[in-house]
Amino acid sequence: MQTKTASRPLTHLDAAGSDYPHAWKSINVFQKSRGKDLPDWPKWCFLPMSAWYAIVSKGGDMPFGRIGDVARLSALGAWRYTKGIYRIDPDMLAALKETVISGPIPSDVLLRLPEWSIYVETPGWRWFDIPMFGFFVHLEWDVRTERNELRFLLDTADGLRIQILHIGPWTVSEAVSKAMSEAKRNSSLLKIISDIADTLVTQTLAEQIQPMLAIVMYLCSDEPDIDDDRLPGSSPKIPTPTKTKHGFRLFPADKPHFWTVGTNLGQQLRNTISNVELSENGRKGPKPHLRRAHWHGVWTGPREGERKFKYNWLPPTVVAGVL
Repeated sequence: MQTKTASRPLTHLDAAGSDYPHAWKSINVFQKSRGKDLPDWPKWCFLPMSAWYAIVSKGGDMPFGRIGDVARLSALGAWRYTKGIYRIDPDMLAALKETVISGPIPSDVLLRLPEWSIYVETPGWRWFDIPMFGFFVHLEWDVRTERNELRFLLDTADGLRIQILHIGPWTVSEAVSKAMSEAKRNSSLLKIISDIADTLVTQTLAEQIQPMLAIVMYLCSDEPDIDDDRLPGSSPKIPTPTKTKHGFRLFPADKPHFWTVGTNLGQQLRNTISNVELSENGRKGPKPHLRRAHWHGVWTGPREGERKFKYNWLPPTVVAGVL
C-alpha cells in the first residue's frame, strides 16, 4: 500500500526528469550563482520561478504549450531533494478539512514549510468533481517583485493542476483573486488562454483551496504532531549542501521519506467523540457537543525586542457539559 501510494509522486518526478534531462544539472548552476550573478533569494525558497522558466525555455523563447511545465518542474524539482510524503491521521484530516480560516492569512507562518516542497496525501478528496490523490506545495519568491507565493501542484485523476496563492495580510479569497489577476495579465502577455481565470468564481475556488491551506498552516504551526516511525524524535528539515572536491553541492534524497501526521491528536479526537456519545445516553440538561477546530495565534517575546507570532491549531473540544 505504501509503495503504491509513493509511486504517484515518484512517477511525476521521473516524467519531469525525462522531459527535461538537463534540469537537475542546471539547478546546481543556479544555486552556485545565488547571491553572485543572481539575487540572493530567501532560504525557504528552493529556486525562484524565473530560474525554472530559464530551465524550461533553455534560456530562449518559451516553446509553445510549455509554460505550464515551469510550475510543474518547480514543485517536483524542489521535492526531489527530500521526497517527503505526509500521511495524516484520517480523523485529524477530516477535522482539518472542516476548519474555517477566517480573516487575514498568517502569512509569516506559511514561510515555515518543513521542507522546500512536500507531498501531502488526501485519500478520498476531490478537486471539484475530480478525485485528488494528494498535492505538492512549495514557496516562491518572485525575483522581479519580491512577492511571496504559496504554490500548489494538485495530483488529480485528470493530471497535475496548478493553483497559486499570493501570500500577504489578506483573506483566502483575496489571495486567490490576486493570483488570478496576475495569471490573467501573464496569459495576455503570452497570448495564452486561461480557462480557470475565465470560468471559476474566486469565492468558489477559495473554498476548494481552503482545506489544503489548513493542512499547510498546521504543518507550519509551532508544534505540529509529525512522527517518523523509523527514527523516533526526528522531524522534517531543509537539507544542507554537502562539501565535495568541486565545492558544496545538494544531493537528492535516495527514496521517499514517509511522515505520519496527527497520530496523537487523531486518537484524542476519537476519544473525545466517544466520550460525548457515551455521555449523551440518558443525560439530563444541556448535552455536550464538539466545538469545531479553530486557529489560535498570539505574539510572544518582549514588547521592545524581537517578537514572534505563535500560531497553533486547536482540535475540536467538548463544550456545554462536563464529561
